Amino acid sequence: MTSEVSLDSYAGRVCEVLAANSEPAVVVSHSMGGIVATQGAARCPERVAALVYVAAFLPKDGQSLLDLTKLPEGDGEQVLANVVVEGEPPVAVMPAAASRHALYGACTEDLAAWAIALQCPQPVSPLPIAVSIPPGALNGIDRYYVFCTRDRAIPPPLQRRMVAENPCADVIELDTDHTPQLSMTNELAKALHQFATHSSAGAGKARTSGSAHFRRTQL
Repeated sequence: MTSEVSLDSYAGRVCEVLAANSEPAVVVSHSMGGIVATQGAARCPERVAALVYVAAFLPKDGQSLLDLTKLPEGDGEQVLANVVVEGEPPVAVMPAAASRHALYGACTEDLAAWAIALQCPQPVSPLPIAVSIPPGALNGIDRYYVFCTRDRAIPPPLQRRMVAENPCADVIELDTDHTPQLSMTNELAKALHQFATHSSAGAGKARTSGSAHFRRTQL
């Protein structure tokens, strides 16, 4: 039920799924899922091998999704600027035309229409809730980022700021929209494979304290 949705319940569900696996998992998040994955990893870090953010929010301790969108670098985002909030408890609904522009700009018309038809109302109660990361909870977890240069939901300047403030083991840049899982499927799959290989080799552990670098993928 919508009334039971919260950031805490989201994170709890992530940890439930991870607990069912025999080994720590590479957790891949997209968009708002970055907030959820971060909170989940902070709650059960022993179950997480790595965190991958695909055009996703990458928060610091004490930041919420709304906090991040209100940063100067978030100016011009086209999701919260266009959603319609309705109902009780309130949910956000994205009009089809706004979705096409904000989320699926690099997708074909048929693919965008298919994705828009599958959209559901989004509970808004988790949006202002800040993540809580205990000191050192994520220290042993490599983070990776897929940066999307034509993203209108999380503007590129905001993506860059989040990565600068939360050092990642690697960053791959894709010249596409907010949904590379649809618009650049093969390239995203190769990026995820590269991150997983890098993480399993333990190569990222020594680099998470340094500065991430941006590079256009050659995949």
